[in-house]
Amino acid sequence: MFTIEHEFDATVITLVDEGEPESPLQEDVIIEAFAECVVLRQVDPMTDEPVSITFSTAQLRDLAAALNLPEGSYRIERKA
Repeated sequence: MFTIEHEFDATVITLVDEGEPESPLQEDVIIEAFAECVVLRQVDPMTDEPVSITFSTAQLRDLAAALNLPEGSYRIERKA
């Protein structure tokens, strides 16, 4: 399950783990998409503190491409 909310300066997507058989539930993942970056947030269940990772738009494009490629090292050529 997930939710999508459009705020003033970001789109916020929350991914809720509904579980798989015989698999422990994970904390929700909150994704905030801004014009210049994307921030992923999740609460660390061991410390109960939020942890965040910030992707530049270039890193996000690379991640999207990597999800569909086999193992290896790649460089995506950017058009100017």
